[in-house]
Amino acid sequence: MDNMAKEIKELTKKAEILKAMAHPVRLCIVKNLLEVDSCNVSTIQSCLEMPQSTVSQHLAKLKAAGIIEGERNGVEINYSVVNDDVKKLIKAIL
Repeated sequence: MDNMAKEIKELTKKAEILKAMAHPVRLCIVKNLLEVDSCNVSTIQSCLEMPQSTVSQHLAKLKAAGIIEGERNGVEINYSVVNDDVKKLIKAIL
């Protein structure tokens, strides 16, 4: 693969991250996760005052984009931000 193809592939990954972050609810979730290190769905849901199913859909998009990861703790999953580029982005824009 030549350099241009590698660069396009890398930029495509970054564009996918930006698309995932381009929703106000997902931006809010990531911002809040950075402030508390990790959080479960119920806490996020009560903070946002949205149905759990809606919050779960947003979390799934963030997870699919490689922005967050979930760690099982008994019956609940605690989510945290794992993407360093996103951490820098949030700090820069907020």
